[in-house]
Amino acid sequence: MRPKAAETIPFIRVLGVRVHMVQIPEVVTLMEEWIEAGGSKCHQIVVTGMHGITVAHKDQNFKAMLNAADLFIPDGISLIWIARNRGFRLRKRACGSDLMREYCCFAAQKGHKNFFYGDTEDTLRLLMSSVQREFPGLKVVGTFSPPFRPLTPEEDDGVVRMINQAKPDVLWVGLGCPKQERWIFEHRERLKVPVAIGIGAAFKFLSGKVKRAPAWVGDHGLEWFWRFLNEPRREWQRVLVDAPQFVFHVVLELSGLRKYD
Repeated sequence: MRPKAAETIPFIRVLGVRVHMVQIPEVVTLMEEWIEAGGSKCHQIVVTGMHGITVAHKDQNFKAMLNAADLFIPDGISLIWIARNRGFRLRKRACGSDLMREYCCFAAQKGHKNFFYGDTEDTLRLLMSSVQREFPGLKVVGTFSPPFRPLTPEEDDGVVRMINQAKPDVLWVGLGCPKQERWIFEHRERLKVPVAIGIGAAFKFLSGKVKRAPAWVGDHGLEWFWRFLNEPRREWQRVLVDAPQFVFHVVLELSGLRKYD
């Protein structure tokens, strides 16, 4: 079954952020439609959950960027629970690494071209080896690991030119939230790419650099705890600061005590 046009996909608002009620098969089909349609528009897909919405709650400019995206995919069990509370029976969360894996399998069959932007050169090297082994025939037309500093205008123009000359169908951006969403939003008018996706830690997971939680852990909504145990220095703020704030505000919103739109 083909999904409706992106503009008519059902959505809810969580703390003022529009979250589309989609699952991975629908997203892959919609990506194919955008690629096959051609044209000059770069469609931005956001894949985030509690963390991204918490950042947006604190930063109205970032909230506007998320709401300007063509598609917001609910990544994280908290958004699935909220969706179910509002009457949408989503089966499971649509995390970035699962989306990337399913799309790469599809792209290898369709001949769609991919570009990987972000993370370190070592991660990208391992990622290339991994996806070429898992998805024979997958076309990767370029990779780039940006320096850990702001690019000069000349360097930035060069990166955009490099991506456009490679002519990918999908640009995967692994800079972490909120940096990757800002980067895509600020560059999408110059990018001649049908689809650009902020993919978070998916490069690390698919490359094998970071071990992902077992499926049963994620299915029970405990992947955040797994990541906290494995990367406490990276995840402590999300778990100990952002998560309680998110829950507090969502309870206010669901109870009707406060409106966030």
